[in-house]
Amino acid sequence: MHEQPLREQTLPVPEASNADPSAALGGPGWLAAVRRGFLATRPPFFAASIMPVLVGTAWAASSAHRFDGLTFALALGATVLAHAATNVYNDVGDDLNGADAGNTERMHPYTGGSRFIQAELLTRADMTRLALGLALAAMLVGVALALLRGPGVIVLGALGLLLGLLYSLPRVQLSARGIGEAAVATGLGALPVLGAVWLQTGAVDAGAVLICLPVSAWVGAILVINEVPDMEADRRVGKRTLVVRWGASGARHIYGTLTVVALMANLLAVHYCHLPVWYAVVAVALAALGRAALRGISRYPGRRLRLRRSIEWTLAIHSIGCLALVAAALSTGSFAA
Repeated sequence: MHEQPLREQTLPVPEASNADPSAALGGPGWLAAVRRGFLATRPPFFAASIMPVLVGTAWAASSAHRFDGLTFALALGATVLAHAATNVYNDVGDDLNGADAGNTERMHPYTGGSRFIQAELLTRADMTRLALGLALAAMLVGVALALLRGPGVIVLGALGLLLGLLYSLPRVQLSARGIGEAAVATGLGALPVLGAVWLQTGAVDAGAVLICLPVSAWVGAILVINEVPDMEADRRVGKRTLVVRWGASGARHIYGTLTVVALMANLLAVHYCHLPVWYAVVAVALAALGRAALRGISRYPGRRLRLRRSIEWTLAIHSIGCLALVAAALSTGSFAA
């Protein structure tokens, strides 16, 4: 299943696809420092952590007629902070192992990290401190949630944060062991959905379990397809992701499996009346878009633009799918404050 990348390494990579952050982000002053720190967290990708919390909260509001605004806000804040910490620490890990420094085939802004270290806008020590500060902030919000909803939330939150940090932590580095994809899919899929449901209702039902599956599958698909442009850089430093292990053809199989898992879970949720019948049409349409995106997974330079489009479609599947789940959940019951 391994694809030979030799031909690809002899051809130039389009300049627009591997740009570094602008040097204009440098400069003195605390405002400039705050801006750098914020952008280093890769905020455009926070949808991956915001959407699952929305899905879980919508399910709780619909199935149990419960919604607490403060709990929702704190859950959202803790999840985004944990995601930001994970993003920043991933850049630290990939700088330590050399993956980002040697990645000439990255596809900006989707793969290859924030590049703030490589562009000398922040040092590795700066990024480490930022990651730890964000992780601490997430834990403090978790403590506030525990005071409101009990200590159980600390277990869920700590597990999600731990999975994110262990993804990049040297010597552990789940991303290099073929299980990083599952860790991220769980930490940014199942856990925030189920955690949001539990925070609002104090319990998790069968419907919540079903609707967290497509969210996890969509997150996993994002990670798998984003690993394709970075495959050679990861291989050179021993970061043995699933795509490094199985090649682009293997990535297509994994992506296709995740698309089927999302579709089947969605259809089962409709079949058992957890979601309305109209959502089945959305689920099939999203699976069709996933199948189209799958065809763009390739390591050949002549198909980089198509791969980029497939990455963008995959991000859209996650966002549209989660928003549709929110609408479908709320349409099955009355929203009660």
